[in-house]
Amino acid sequence: MATITAGQALAKVLERWGVDHVYGIPADSINNVVEGLWKERDGIRYIQVRHEEAGALAAAADAKLDGKIGVAFASAGPGSVHMLNGLYDAKMDNVPVLALVGQVTTQFQNTHFFQELSEVPIFSDVAVYNRQVATAEQIPSVIEDAIKAAYTKRGVAVVILPEDLTGTQIEYTESKTPLMSNARVSYSLDQHEIDMAADALAKAKRPVLWIGQGMHGKADSVMRFAEHFHMPVLSTAPATGIVPQDWPNYMGTRGRLGDKPAFEASQLADLILFAGTNYPFGRFMPHDKTIIQVNTNPSDIGNQLEASIAFVADGAQVLDELAKHPANEQAQQFEKAARLNRENWLAWLDKLADDDSNGLAAESVIREVARNASDRAIFGLDVGNNTAWSLRQLPVGSDQRFTMSPWYGTMGYAVPAGLSAALSHPDRDVWTISGDGGFAMVNQEILTEVRYKLPVVNVVLENKAFGFIRHEQIKGKLGLYGTDLDGADWAGMARSFGAIGLTATDNASLKAAFEQIHEFRAAGDTRPIVLDAKLPYIDPIDTSFIPLDEQKFGAAASSGFRKLYNLDDEPTLAQLLESQR
Repeated sequence: MATITAGQALAKVLERWGVDHVYGIPADSINNVVEGLWKERDGIRYIQVRHEEAGALAAAADAKLDGKIGVAFASAGPGSVHMLNGLYDAKMDNVPVLALVGQVTTQFQNTHFFQELSEVPIFSDVAVYNRQVATAEQIPSVIEDAIKAAYTKRGVAVVILPEDLTGTQIEYTESKTPLMSNARVSYSLDQHEIDMAADALAKAKRPVLWIGQGMHGKADSVMRFAEHFHMPVLSTAPATGIVPQDWPNYMGTRGRLGDKPAFEASQLADLILFAGTNYPFGRFMPHDKTIIQVNTNPSDIGNQLEASIAFVADGAQVLDELAKHPANEQAQQFEKAARLNRENWLAWLDKLADDDSNGLAAESVIREVARNASDRAIFGLDVGNNTAWSLRQLPVGSDQRFTMSPWYGTMGYAVPAGLSAALSHPDRDVWTISGDGGFAMVNQEILTEVRYKLPVVNVVLENKAFGFIRHEQIKGKLGLYGTDLDGADWAGMARSFGAIGLTATDNASLKAAFEQIHEFRAAGDTRPIVLDAKLPYIDPIDTSFIPLDEQKFGAAASSGFRKLYNLDDEPTLAQLLESQR
């Protein structure tokens, strides 16, 4: 039996669970943990971030991208508090993250010592597991318990580590208990409920399938089911990419981050089947529809809107069973009209991208990212208007992937997410897309990308505004106060950090910038890139409510909305459906 420090034993436990990198910043109350990581450096990599928030956000992104636990550490006091923002992101998205928190030595606790905080209460709300170790010998088993809790309860596990205990020599033997992080629960289906759902699908004229993150990895079941029943398919924003963006039946997402065809299809639907989602804005849907809900979490059933038929089951399991029933041929007209509506929408976005007469359009920037990203690209998205532009045009699907902060919605997520993706997937190209507001919060992590030679392309959409909030001020007829931003030379900042800095102000300079990106990458340059895209402030179309249908919303609302967003004579889904008859 080996005698090693408890800090090294901690690192060995992490290795046993497949953790290959950890984020953090050293400090006196966490030094023995860092020493343990150094002794195990051949098996686990320490990534020095420039802010603990970024480390915790990157750990959350690790878990979102790969399903494996992300790990970050911080010192007692300010370091631990800095982590909270990233930990809440993990909590809200129900992903496993382990936070290792330093604490002053046991002899100085309860003596009003430097940086001493009562840390357990600080993490009580964010954590599914929250313990301060009492002895050095229990550290390996507590770390094991914490990791198991993070996986089984899908959340944040916090272990608080007094510095003297992590430096204590202990006897350590690796646990032989099998790892169970990928264990799954099977469900039995109620045949009566299946028959009820099949009957409802057979009677629906305008059925829609709406999928969430619970359908990850189940694209075949989704597509087979939807094509069998002639159903347009929506996804929640974080579920974008479960089915290919270019699949004809995919309509996009509904809401501020959404698409016109998704709003209109769900608005006009007479039946919606929600699979693997607890979509928070479902409560704002019209209540004139048959609702079928499938979720593995019983508490999610009927949480946002009342369901006529419900299954506590795996989404693919239910869809596969229902697909054995006869197809609904009367829904074909709705499916055909919805497909055409999606084609028109994408063409309209292209038209916006082509026009730089008033300055560079965000749609043009995202289109160039989509054109230049590989088939295996990973995208890290920030929060704000940039998220809406990205989700509408990025070709996420097939083998491309993306990550975002959907429930917590924290600005500054994209760059740490890019760190995560580049570390875990060095064989893929990684792109981050931020507004200038979010980028300003975490731009110091470009130094981290430089340090570890992470060739991330960081796109900054600079419109000198907190645009998502400014839209709310405009919509609420409030004063435009506090949402304006001073611009910056983000490309120059990048160069001063040792990265590559490029600037685009119109379509020609944008194309030239992407040609340079290709040249740098073809030459094997591993420096990160910051592309500073200078945009005029243009309020993007608000797809949370699209009053284009004159019969439902009136001529004044329809014409006003068309004029506001230059929709010209874009037909509604209702008009396209009528033309099919």
